[in-house]
Amino acid sequence: MDISSAGLRVLRQIAESGSFTAAAARLGYTQSAVSRQAAALERSAHTTLFERRPDGVRLTASGLTLLRHAHTVLASLAAAERELTGTAPRAEPVRLGVFLSAGAAILPAALAHLAATGPQITVTTSEGTTPTLIRALRAGSLDLAVLTSRPPHRPFDGDPPRLHIETVADTELVVAVQSTGEFAGRTTVHVDELVDAAWIATPSSSSEPLLGVWPGLPGRPRIVHSARDWLTKLQLVAGGFGVTTVPSRLSPVLLPGVSLLRVDGAPPEIRRVLVARLPGHPTPAITAVARAITSTA
Repeated sequence: MDISSAGLRVLRQIAESGSFTAAAARLGYTQSAVSRQAAALERSAHTTLFERRPDGVRLTASGLTLLRHAHTVLASLAAAERELTGTAPRAEPVRLGVFLSAGAAILPAALAHLAATGPQITVTTSEGTTPTLIRALRAGSLDLAVLTSRPPHRPFDGDPPRLHIETVADTELVVAVQSTGEFAGRTTVHVDELVDAAWIATPSSSSEPLLGVWPGLPGRPRIVHSARDWLTKLQLVAGGFGVTTVPSRLSPVLLPGVSLLRVDGAPPEIRRVLVARLPGHPTPAITAVARAITSTA
């Protein structure tokens, strides 16, 4: 096969982004340029690498095989570039992805623990939904990811290779409300009382369900504000502009004016926190970061 490093980078970015359009935006290419690179890869490999679907693009089994080798090739090229330019890192890098609320609840404590025990490690972080982080892991853009799952906690997908996943903790979903508002002084709320509530939610997608609305809510929720950022959502709650769901582990970092209520009249909603990586023997740095997360989460 005659495949360029640019083609392998396009392959990796399509795997991570899930679409040609998003891959083009992240690489700074036009969509037609990405499409041409994808077509050239398939011609060189003499097989179909991409599965075009209504909800985006996924790699075929052949595409995943090529992606696995692309990890090695691109990592070797990056190492060669560092040696040639004299910019080899003094500390071993680890690229960590975290789901949306883990940045506030887990990440600071884990990084502080790591700084005290592993000063030769440099951690860079990025935030995303669990499906996005899984794609980034498989694309080789992340070394480690903190994910979340809901019952019955089935495997995330059937794509090879199967991720190595370790359970960190279980946490209960609760409702964040204004401390001085309608539910002031309470520790619980019945699910029927939430039917007409004004909800603050993260936009949903085909791969990620609506976040911020109680999952077992009877009827259609009334969403008045849409936001991905947790600080924005909690500021809106504190101002009395709506309610939202949060993991109970966020209680130590709540804003003034926000209270958490358990929901009665509905089954508990448990969310599992997991640490995932690609299979195989991890580097000592990746192991150290994973241990810091499990120790503090």
